[in-house]
Amino acid sequence: MDHEVRITLRLPADLHAWLVAQAKSTRRSLNSEIVYRLESERAASEAGGESP
Repeated sequence: MDHEVRITLRLPADLHAWLVAQAKSTRRSLNSEIVYRLESERAASEAGGESP
């Protein structure tokens, strides 16, 4: 990444718990898991020609 921005993010407790479990299973930090999933979704969206 060229530049990082820090944000505060509010998540439902069940979504947070799920993300923590997913991060553990892939041996990533919670932050890395969220970034990975967002980047994957962005790439899929761009490849599919979808607009947000």
